[in-house]
Amino acid sequence: MAEKELIGKVKHYFDKISVAVIELKGELKTGDKIEIVTAEGPFQQEVDSMQIEHNKIEEANKGDAIGMKVDNPVKDGNEVFLVKE
Repeated sequence: MAEKELIGKVKHYFDKISVAVIELKGELKTGDKIEIVTAEGPFQQEVDSMQIEHNKIEEANKGDAIGMKVDNPVKDGNEVFLVKE
C-alpha cells in the first residue's frame, strides 16, 4: 500500500472552474500524486499544473498557497495528502 503524508489543506474552492486553493505544509511538484479527503470519500489525482498568483509553477514550497484544478468538488478544510508509491 502507498504511503501518505499530510501536505496541506484546502483553503478555498472555486466551484465554477473546479479550482482549489491549497495551503501547503510541505513541498509539492507537478507530476506528484495527491489524495484529497472529502466527506464523500477520498480521491486521488496527479498534479498536472499549479499556479501562485496566476503564474504557472513547477514546484511549490511549505507555506505557499497554490491554485490547482481538481477532479472532484472539495470543501474548505479538506486535507490533502502526498501519495508516495
